[in-house]
Amino acid sequence: MKKWPLIIIITAIIGLAVAFIIGQLLPSVRTSSSDIEVNITDPALIKQGEYIARTADCVACHTTLNGETYAGGLPMLTPLGAIYSTNITPDKETGIGNYSFDDFKNAVKHGVRRDNKTLYPAMPYPSYQLMPDEDLAAMYAFFMSDVKAVKQTNLKSELPPIANWRWPLAYWQVLFDRKRDFVPETNDALLTRGQYLIEGPGHCGSCHTGRGIGFQETALSNADSNKYLSGAIIDGWRAKSIRGEHRGLGTWTVAELNDFFKTGRTDTTAAFGAMAEVVEHSTQYMTDYDINAMSSYLKTLTPAPNKEATLPTKKDITTQKLLDGDYDSRGSILYAEYCQVCHRVDGKGVARIFPALDGNSAVYSKNADSVLQITLSGGRMPETPHDRMAFTMPEFSNLSDADVAEVVNYVRNSWTNQAPKIDVNDVVKMRAFLAKKPKTSTDIAPDLSIDAQTKGAK
Repeated sequence: MKKWPLIIIITAIIGLAVAFIIGQLLPSVRTSSSDIEVNITDPALIKQGEYIARTADCVACHTTLNGETYAGGLPMLTPLGAIYSTNITPDKETGIGNYSFDDFKNAVKHGVRRDNKTLYPAMPYPSYQLMPDEDLAAMYAFFMSDVKAVKQTNLKSELPPIANWRWPLAYWQVLFDRKRDFVPETNDALLTRGQYLIEGPGHCGSCHTGRGIGFQETALSNADSNKYLSGAIIDGWRAKSIRGEHRGLGTWTVAELNDFFKTGRTDTTAAFGAMAEVVEHSTQYMTDYDINAMSSYLKTLTPAPNKEATLPTKKDITTQKLLDGDYDSRGSILYAEYCQVCHRVDGKGVARIFPALDGNSAVYSKNADSVLQITLSGGRMPETPHDRMAFTMPEFSNLSDADVAEVVNYVRNSWTNQAPKIDVNDVVKMRAFLAKKPKTSTDIAPDLSIDAQTKGAK
């Protein structure tokens, strides 16, 4: 009987050693070589690669606030700690300057570095896998010839010991990153292009699809499941469902989506958080055809499972009460004091300046994390040439937890809005999260001075 513990220990050690060896070999199985010869000095190819890099939104993840473009260092929060994006400039010491085209392709498409180490799945290679080698060749030419080389050492992850081992990620790839090709859902060229951009380089599912126990996307395409693009939590933001239900894109038109992708706002809403960075760094640069393709495809998606296609009609009694000075709750007093001057008594805001609160699906989402985060930390719209100014919202972290809960509940359930109520504990949790969260360009606490406001003027 006393020998069993020793046998178990020896067996476990042998098993771990075998797993380690196989884990070291698995990345080599995933990599592939290409017959494509890339002329990295071809101006047309470089220009094409720059556009493809925009559609893939590489700059947003690989650039820090006020940092060098593509030099990495952006923190990405995981349940176990932060990991940091890497330097993908052509610097030969700290970047990808020594990468061959095959090295580049295997990293982007298969999640395997030049040294045969597996990349963390924060890199959306399960989506980039759909990109043709010709597009990757154009991107390679752009990065090698048109991106400024920056010597900046990559930061180590903050994951705890064992969890930061790379070789087990090879098994993650076996389980969750199956080999697949792009399969069009229709013969319509516009919808097919939109589907490809959404599933592939745009990697919309990385934020808008929920994650499973292994931090894998629960669906990689609409063909997999109608849970695809049905909403998720990322960096404390609620990445809303972008399917066809009422709280998703059910009330949006294709024209409104086109406007949103191009400018980061519509007459009633504006991009915030991570989506503001997507617009600022990626979608505003895309062609009108590609933007319309994405919008048109998204509008074909049916409502997510177990989510209301429509909501019951609710009469607006809030506006008249505010006009009459009938402040019948703590929330209404706080709204009148802090919010009303911009968002108005009717909650409609000012077109393309102050987003509407009434009828805004981001406001009355079942999950209130986005509303809580922007209330506590503020934010700003993306800057594009399509509007003269990029407006900011101040942070209201000076309010007590109880007052934040009151005003958030008031906004989410006034006018025609209908949403579950939050409590003080939700505010406490969000404050604790924000205290640890590194700032990004669209999370900065805005300066509302006149000088700061006019900086956005074009």
